[in-house]
Amino acid sequence: MQTPPIPCNETDRIAALHALNILDTPREERFDRLTRLARRIFNVPYVTISMIDTHRQWFKSVQGLTICQTSRDISFCAHAILFDDILYVENALKDPRFSDNPVVVGDPKVRFYAGCSLTVNGFKAGTFCIFDKKPRPFTAEDNQLLKDLAILAEKELTESPPVMTA
Repeated sequence: MQTPPIPCNETDRIAALHALNILDTPREERFDRLTRLARRIFNVPYVTISMIDTHRQWFKSVQGLTICQTSRDISFCAHAILFDDILYVENALKDPRFSDNPVVVGDPKVRFYAGCSLTVNGFKAGTFCIFDKKPRPFTAEDNQLLKDLAILAEKELTESPPVMTA
């Protein structure tokens, strides 16, 4: 397993992430709505909106898992924030970066992964990702749809939540 490298702008990236004041906040429908849509659109069991903190990957929204965070060291998303385009892994068992990763060899037995960076205030704070227990292709149309959902998530991260009135 390859531990994800630390971005060269890590100090500023972490400061931008913390400035969002989103870590360890309760789930919100505005994010869960997007991950539910992604789960349906891509027909995958797992979807997350993940924030990559100093030592952990924290899920602002998660579909299909009962956990709310993992170690950054085993995070596919910590690799994805290093890319300008989507990180796509058709079969994690055949990818030397991930083949012996605990989430590949153990539960949830990740095989397929696609993650798009969420850029906020010029820094990649996290990802919008989908993953599955079986290998699968990822088309150009899938690529565009995931980017579209990530853009919507970025807007939610940077805009104040809507005020609810009675």
